[in-house]
Amino acid sequence: MTTIITRRKAMATGAVSGLTLLGGMTGLTGTALAQEAGPDTRAYVMGDENAPLHIIEYASLTCPHCANFHSDVFPQLRENYIDAGLAKFEFREVYFDRLGLWGGMLARCGGGMRYFGIIGLLMEHQADWTQVSSGEEAVTAMRLIGAQAGLTDAQMDECLQDAELAEALVAKYQEHTEEYPITGTPSFVINGEMNSNMGYNAFVEKLDGLL
Repeated sequence: MTTIITRRKAMATGAVSGLTLLGGMTGLTGTALAQEAGPDTRAYVMGDENAPLHIIEYASLTCPHCANFHSDVFPQLRENYIDAGLAKFEFREVYFDRLGLWGGMLARCGGGMRYFGIIGLLMEHQADWTQVSSGEEAVTAMRLIGAQAGLTDAQMDECLQDAELAEALVAKYQEHTEEYPITGTPSFVINGEMNSNMGYNAFVEKLDGLL
């Protein structure tokens, strides 16, 4: 337990200290409100809560295969299963590196209404903020994505420099991977059964077999 806590704090501290070095970019506002409300670590869910199918995706925002899934497969899943009321989709973030953690923090800047939209933009423009030479370049690119989603500089400062949020997200990630151990991303838990990455046709076969 001590080792887990130490690793969690080390990752969170390293992630936030890197962002703190960039704090002069816009100025820090709103942190007191964020701390008073408590960290938002929930796994957001899209779709009908009472849908017969429950799909949980474990994904890293820096994972190219995850980005491919969100561009090539997810739109069809959303149209034919989620929006049709057949499935609810839960997104659980996996943090392999500090950039992935920063992306998760950014996605929460706009609350539940903007979460999936920001996740989609981060996946779509993944190369813009992951294939960079420094943390500063990564955050600059992330801020452009956040602005595209309608976030203000103050909102992004508030959540990106929230050390309590960073540590809580890492703890939630570890909790999720203890519930369903994963060997890679993306991985999918469908009605309680773990599945590795697959294409749309494989999803159709799996999902229709459960309906």
